[in-house]
Amino acid sequence: MDLDKLRALVELSRLRTMTAVAEATGFGTSTVSQQLSALERQCGVPLLEAEGRRVRLTAAGRRLAERGRDILAAVTAAEMDLSTRSEPHGLVRVAGYTTAMRRHLLPAMAQLARSDPEVRLEIRESEPDEVIALLDTDVIDIGFVYDYTMVPRRWTHPHQHLSTSTMVLAVPQDISLPDRITTPADLAPLRNVGWIGNSRDTGDDELSARLCALAGWLPRMTHRADSLDLVVDLVLAGHGVSVLPTDSFEAQRVRTVALDLADTGRRMWSLVRSGAEQWPANRAVVENVCRQIAASTSAQPAPNATAGSSSR
Repeated sequence: MDLDKLRALVELSRLRTMTAVAEATGFGTSTVSQQLSALERQCGVPLLEAEGRRVRLTAAGRRLAERGRDILAAVTAAEMDLSTRSEPHGLVRVAGYTTAMRRHLLPAMAQLARSDPEVRLEIRESEPDEVIALLDTDVIDIGFVYDYTMVPRRWTHPHQHLSTSTMVLAVPQDISLPDRITTPADLAPLRNVGWIGNSRDTGDDELSARLCALAGWLPRMTHRADSLDLVVDLVLAGHGVSVLPTDSFEAQRVRTVALDLADTGRRMWSLVRSGAEQWPANRAVVENVCRQIAASTSAQPAPNATAGSSSR
């Protein structure tokens, strides 16, 4: 079975249209159609059926696409295995959220340059949904993503849990709150205060909603910002409150209040393309990030409820 033809079928099951498959594979639409027709002839069963002006997979086509994903991953793993005994080398394309890039990957790059000088990195800042899309389309090799213990996500790519950081509330100085939120009733002063969410991901909104739901009400989301510096500026100016993790630089300059009424950890994960887990360069990058996380965690001061003393 020709792997290019099988890849076209797998991509059609994911992307749904011939045009999208042509863009993803680099082949023209007519070439993709010919590949799929040839695959049908090789298999001896219909894999596609007409749906208006489009096509969709038959039951046999869906089963083959499911197996095809495993086959292609196994082929990738076999190719990677040929080089697993070599020294880490080559280009590694990495995407991840800002805190992971600034706090963990950038320091790890310095160590990586010393320990594995043949590894080169290209990085881009991306939120979790963006990272997944980049992995799906083979634009990146490693992604660093996050979810919350109260808002878990199901990762479809091979993944590894790297760390968990505690979430706190960033609040203006003039709001009367206890230093620690221990019961739902402690949230009452925030019921009519605006909340600040993420403009590119819904995880913060959902975490805020689930926290406030413990007190029997929903937060009023009034502002959205991608930049954590802007989030903190809004809080300092008295325009709302926000949830922040204790491993970011930005939270060091704002008053924070501990959330003891629930497990509100933000979990950091690494994701890789299926079959590429053992590529030496990928392993070198993730292992250096893990070492940097361990070093920064041991050196991190405990957060408290005074302005400028907590870290995210």
